[in-house]
Amino acid sequence: MAVKSEQEITQIGSTVLIKGDISGKSDVRVAGKINGSINIDGELIIEKAGYVEGEIKSVTSVIAGSVKGNIDTDKLILESNSQFVGNIKTKQLIIQEGAIFQGNCQMGTHAAAPAQQAPAAPKEPIKL
Repeated sequence: MAVKSEQEITQIGSTVLIKGDISGKSDVRVAGKINGSINIDGELIIEKAGYVEGEIKSVTSVIAGSVKGNIDTDKLILESNSQFVGNIKTKQLIIQEGAIFQGNCQMGTHAAAPAQQAPAAPKEPIKL
């Protein structure tokens, strides 16, 4: 990650356990454990030893550790040896070889897409 001079980085050390929600505008680097939601207007980095159980919302997320929960992010990178169990909503997804992902993924823009008209249902049952 390139260090941003004007944006602070919050670091959660490997010996730290947080039970509760995290929100803010800074980038967050997690080497410890979090049981709670993360809602940040920045980049989330979960290091190899890091673990998050909860909902995640961020601009960009890089996961090298483990996550159990849903994520909503513009860009998600699952690094090799990462484990992700949950649902993903993102514009861009990169899964490196060796990463484990169990769940569903919805990709595309977060803006509401125009509704497509569903085909009309047949008026009479189809006989086989």
